[in-house]
Amino acid sequence: MKNIDYIIVGDGYAALFFAHQLILNNKSFVVFSEQKKSASQISAGIINPVVLKKFTTFWKAQEQINFLKKSLKEIETYTGESYFIDSPIHRIFHDENEQKLWLKKSENEDLKYFLDKNFDHLNTVKNDFLTGKVNQSARLDVKGFFSGILSFLEANGNLVEEKLIYSEINTSSSTYKDFHFKNILFCEGMGVKENPFFSHIEVNPNKGHHIRVKLSESIPQNITIKKKHFLFPLENGLHFYGGTYDREQMHHEIDDSAVDQLQKGLSEFYPCNFDIKEIYFGFRPTVKDRRPIIGRHPEYRNLFVFNGLGARGILNGCYFSKSLFDYIENNIPLHEEISIDRFHKKDA
Repeated sequence: MKNIDYIIVGDGYAALFFAHQLILNNKSFVVFSEQKKSASQISAGIINPVVLKKFTTFWKAQEQINFLKKSLKEIETYTGESYFIDSPIHRIFHDENEQKLWLKKSENEDLKYFLDKNFDHLNTVKNDFLTGKVNQSARLDVKGFFSGILSFLEANGNLVEEKLIYSEINTSSSTYKDFHFKNILFCEGMGVKENPFFSHIEVNPNKGHHIRVKLSESIPQNITIKKKHFLFPLENGLHFYGGTYDREQMHHEIDDSAVDQLQKGLSEFYPCNFDIKEIYFGFRPTVKDRRPIIGRHPEYRNLFVFNGLGARGILNGCYFSKSLFDYIENNIPLHEEISIDRFHKKDA
């Protein structure tokens, strides 16, 4: 029987950023990974402090950006790789009214560090009303991030490449097969619906598609272009374009309507020919109030959940991993806006 501090179930952003907290604090742990492509692993990797539809920001945006940069530097010390891509977002304006709104919002205290007042014109793509740059926006090298951290975990004996069987968890003795654990953390995304301990949590699937395209004419390579969706270069000569949001089509197949939406969206501002080479989709775990769901099981006090990261998996996963660690290890209360207890209060 091997004594460990934590079993982490899942291998998306929540799981790996929490594993990072355990590494920093010299805790023993294993990560159970089914080796499937999770929603995290096919995500765009956009690091963005601004809601680009309305030009607003969100709760703790600056703190989350700062903490992510710090955490990625720490991760670089043990994987040997940097996963931060300095590729700022350029939002294509639809008309002059959007330009004026952007400038007006850039005067706001919570937006002035994010909305650049100097507009740019981009080559090749249609941007008759110019583009606005989102300062402090960037991208994560998603493929490198997951490959690098999972390889590190495997090399150090922290990775178990198999599905955890819920029925084999002995909550009385805190054992699972050959492991005696102090805590289990479930970071399963939409897989939580099969989890008998936390299937009740209020996460809902939001299906997202993206396409990988071959462009016939080159575009600026050091930026991320945004109109309806995001366009940016990948390392293999292809470009990422996506992703869609769909709460209706929940089958595990490609939706032609989503692909058609992406084709039309890209054609709106990219006037040259392009070929779709690959199509991907995944299911984001979203919550009605757009906050993560974090906390402990009401009966089994050493079982925890970290879920509902939605479309901000990188920022939410990184920042709130520290909140969860402090809650478990140091008994520091979770903020009520992210605590699982907020739903119990509504029911009371």
